[in-house]
Amino acid sequence: MRTVGLDTQQFSSVSEFFDADPHPDGPTCLVVDVRLPGRSGLELQRELATAKSQLPIIFITAHGDIPMTVQAMKGGAVEFLTKPFRDQDLLDAIAIGLARDRSRRESEQALAALRERFDTLSSREREIMMKATTGRLNKQIANDMGIAESTVKVHRTNLMRKMKARSLPELSRMADMLKLTPENPQRS
Repeated sequence: MRTVGLDTQQFSSVSEFFDADPHPDGPTCLVVDVRLPGRSGLELQRELATAKSQLPIIFITAHGDIPMTVQAMKGGAVEFLTKPFRDQDLLDAIAIGLARDRSRRESEQALAALRERFDTLSSREREIMMKATTGRLNKQIANDMGIAESTVKVHRTNLMRKMKARSLPELSRMADMLKLTPENPQRS
């Protein structure tokens, strides 16, 4: 793996892995032997799932069977390789795993930035955002809230600028990403 420019870190046990830095700087992929000392690779996969870790895992084994393969794949494994396997098969699986993790990281960063922008909204702007993204018109929102339509327009302009939304459909997608619903406006 190092010969193709991949940084690697080896662990001799699951415990050693959990004692290491759980937040590497870049995209990460685990290559795990199903038979590890102590806990098995499948147990590691379950522990990571319980911990809400989404690290891509590639399993390798010399003693695999169909139920084991099915369990690993249902648990979200990128690949399940039986020894002996071609080096290129492992490298291809690692490339897929790293691409998945890179995509997951980018999505998490985008969502965190979106949350930061949402947190800058005033409670009135949040309320107007909720109503606007459910299809309410400015005059309907004004009537619902007992304020002037011009006030709604000002708040709506401000919230669109703060959220960096160029259109109402884009703002609606942002609300969906934030999992906002009229019953759950997420106050801070």
